Amino acid sequence: MAYKQKIRIGFGYDVHPFAKGRKLVLGGVEIPFPYGLSGHSDADVLIHAICDAVLGAAALGDIGKHFPDSDKKYKDISSLILLKEVVKLVKNSGYGVGNIDITVVAQKPKLAPYVDAMVNQISKAMDLDRNSINIKATTTEGLGFTGRLEGIASYAVALLVKENE
Repeated sequence: MAYKQKIRIGFGYDVHPFAKGRKLVLGGVEIPFPYGLSGHSDADVLIHAICDAVLGAAALGDIGKHFPDSDKKYKDISSLILLKEVVKLVKNSGYGVGNIDITVVAQKPKLAPYVDAMVNQISKAMDLDRNSINIKATTTEGLGFTGRLEGIASYAVALLVKENE
């Protein structure tokens, strides 16, 4: 007998290295910086971590399963489009997103001035109240690959709630 869970929790993680000649996009917001992130899509590590957290909570696999980097239609695509598709998949499985909490790990650039705009973009893409989205940014005090300015990492946790039956 299957137990019908009313809430589910998922965890997501993503990392991308810095690359010359690309725009830096985090949380759907273009951030002025000499480097962007390398990746098949726009390489938005923040959105990718959210996608994996939400998909994981719904037991629907991961972002690579649904949007493989071998598919040319996802080349340079905005990750906000992918996030909208993830939300549709989750709704089709009978769940809605309750809230998400994200931590971005980046030595540079400073992200605090962009957090509000990121929350706005994510809120629109997920059709979720702004108060259900929390974004934190931290450094590694110069340690590790993020501290050496080799890339950016992001962690996310998502809570899903069973929709009315």
